[in-house]
Amino acid sequence: MRSPTARRRRNRELGLGLLAVVVTGAGYVLLLLADRPDIPADLWVFLVAVLGLYVVAHLAVRRFAPRSDPTLLPIAFLLNGIGYFTISRLDRDLARVQAVWTAVGIVAFVLTLVVVRNVRTLERYKYTFLLLGIAALLLPSLPGIGQEINGARLWVRLGPVNFQPSEAAKVLLVVFFAAYLVDKRELLATGTRHIGRLRLPDPKHLGPLLLAWGFSILVMVREKDLGSSLLFFAVFAAMLYIATDRASYLFVALAMFIGGAFVAYQLFSHVTDRVTSWIDPWSVSQTKGFQLVQSLFALGSGGFAGTGLGLGSPQKIPNASTDFVLSAIGEELGLLGTVAVCLLFLLLVGSGFRIAIQAERPFSKLFAAGLTTIIGVQTFVIIGGVIRVIPLTGVTLPFVSYGGSSLVANFVIIALLLRVSDETVARAEAPGARTTARTAVGGVGAPGGRGGDAVGATPPARR
Repeated sequence: MRSPTARRRRNRELGLGLLAVVVTGAGYVLLLLADRPDIPADLWVFLVAVLGLYVVAHLAVRRFAPRSDPTLLPIAFLLNGIGYFTISRLDRDLARVQAVWTAVGIVAFVLTLVVVRNVRTLERYKYTFLLLGIAALLLPSLPGIGQEINGARLWVRLGPVNFQPSEAAKVLLVVFFAAYLVDKRELLATGTRHIGRLRLPDPKHLGPLLLAWGFSILVMVREKDLGSSLLFFAVFAAMLYIATDRASYLFVALAMFIGGAFVAYQLFSHVTDRVTSWIDPWSVSQTKGFQLVQSLFALGSGGFAGTGLGLGSPQKIPNASTDFVLSAIGEELGLLGTVAVCLLFLLLVGSGFRIAIQAERPFSKLFAAGLTTIIGVQTFVIIGGVIRVIPLTGVTLPFVSYGGSSLVANFVIIALLLRVSDETVARAEAPGARTTARTAVGGVGAPGGRGGDAVGATPPARR
């Protein structure tokens, strides 16, 4: 450790992480006791494995990002633990696979911290990341390795392993968006062309961004991955607004979304089915709305405190381990458990945006905001679909749902956010650092610094 801040933060992270391990272990024990009166002799193997994974991740942070935020890793690990014992309740075979993917995710987390020593190096290769992101999106379309599952061609099979390249693509494309927007933010914010009172940027500045975004959306629509299309659209619009501070971009994005949603409703039968079951699932409760109706019954059966781990019937919900894992949690842990999971996500997203606010460098600020928006929007989309706020889309609940590709990508996101946080505090502690930057060490609501250093800090007049 090189500073009191580093020691204090890592000790807090260790304490919070041990609490997450205890909660995970306790949930798994209660689940086992619901099936049999005695505790299996190999329980200690599970507990040691869980503790070992967290210790490995914690030691990596202590070594490679010692000044970083102390809350992100424990929250992510706790969400992953809740997801694990919920999946164990639904399907023990899937739980074993999820455990393997968790280990892979921790390895990816450590490797990210080891390889990415300076976030600014990512900015230099923005077009390389753009090409890699588009290539990842195109992989499922290739004959021989692309796989279509449940009507969507999202998967790639390499030997015995199936994975979704779109999970990696979302991180790769956020690198490009952040770097490009940092370069062009002033030109995109001021605008040179007028349509009435609306000022638009020169097409040569906005064009490459729209081309990359539009191509990504078209590929995912072709592969019938409309959930990821919605996610990319929301992340792109949010990052454009954060970079330029122009609300007009949000209104244009909203109009484009409404138009795109109408076209998708007219062209794709599975979109029509999901909207129909969202509006009135009871009228199609035996066909298209069966999954959603079973989910609502599960949430209603859980009541305030739940039926208890292992005492409900969440297995009656189709695809409960992926799309409807929150319903399984709601039935056996009740409203209390559901709200607790939502609060954990609020803390996770809040910590991510705090890191973005505190970052001084424009790229770090926008990059952290984009990564956090991925988790926040994805969480809102799947939870909103489960509780019928919006039509259901096929995305996973970060860290909780079954899905190896998503789990690995989310652990990489956490590692990148920790890298940004560590760099911010290191700059604040450096000799001669500005006084305003030192507020980043305290870990609460610090502004990004001088107007010229923050993305959108000194915006031009808006329309």
